[in-house]
Amino acid sequence: MKNQHQPKTRAKRKSGSRKQKSSPPRTKEQYFGKPRRFQDLWDRVVSVVSKMRAEKTSLQQASRNIGISPRTVTKWGGSALQKNAGGRYTAKRNDQLLRVLMFPSPDGTREVAVCGSRPATKIAEYWNSLHRYLQTGDRSGLEKFRGKFVIDADRARLSFITDPTELKRLGSAGVLSFQSIYGRTL
Repeated sequence: MKNQHQPKTRAKRKSGSRKQKSSPPRTKEQYFGKPRRFQDLWDRVVSVVSKMRAEKTSLQQASRNIGISPRTVTKWGGSALQKNAGGRYTAKRNDQLLRVLMFPSPDGTREVAVCGSRPATKIAEYWNSLHRYLQTGDRSGLEKFRGKFVIDADRARLSFITDPTELKRLGSAGVLSFQSIYGRTL
């Protein structure tokens, strides 16, 4: 008797039906070009990585605190994570994830996009010094930002405002108060 076994053939997919792989935003335009729901998701991913780094906490704990699954964090923010010898994820010392932050300008605060944890940390330190100055009059923290700047995701130079007259004007106008340095609150 002959073997009647026929080889299985796979159904061909239409080229247009395959889902495109999404990639993390690298520019301000990519970030703002995504739906608001994705922007919120991305902000949470970046917050988890920042929390892991700052508080030396686990991926699971940081994810739980922010309200996002660890799997989503590793999918979108995996380049900022590494596995330790025990197989647990830890945040790398630095990363290149896009962050949209509030930044003071002569016209008030505005949203800026920066690539990486280093410029984001520099902006956060500036905000801390700025608030200390506005609350106490202590300018010592602002001195280290005199003549300094960060580079945004579009490669533009963002200079820190350290002139006391300008800062008092902006503070009196109420444009330097904020809930978070992140462009949108989580």
